[in-house]
Amino acid sequence: MTRKNVLFLCTGNSCRSQMAEGWARHFHGDSIQPYSAGIEAHGMNPNAMAVMKEAGVDISGQSSKLADTVKDVPLDLVITVCGHADENCPMFLTKAKTVHVGFDDPPKLAKEAKTEEEALDAYRRVRDEIRDFIQNQLPEKLREV
Repeated sequence: MTRKNVLFLCTGNSCRSQMAEGWARHFHGDSIQPYSAGIEAHGMNPNAMAVMKEAGVDISGQSSKLADTVKDVPLDLVITVCGHADENCPMFLTKAKTVHVGFDDPPKLAKEAKTEEEALDAYRRVRDEIRDFIQNQLPEKLREV
């Protein structure tokens, strides 16, 4: 069986798209070659790495990169995980089937937190929402490709 090339696209490729790439590799690594990229590259978010590690998925080996880095990959599916990426998806990526599945921005949610633990809880909530999507809905999206 040929693995499907799936790109998770976000604005800065530091958090949500990185989590999605990690979960896709964790749950579907035998059938999906996951990638993540951003409209910009903001570096890896340490809180995203920490909460993923808590859940048993190490994304510390991943790197924040621009969408241009995957321009030569024959993508089967592009999933935008934030509204800005959905609205500004580079044209070369739209050759693949593109689906928008928006998730809240953990750093933005964490700004309202009164404690570090409360901030991490925002990351955990989004991590778990992304996990549920990757585990339960991504296979169906791939069948539509």
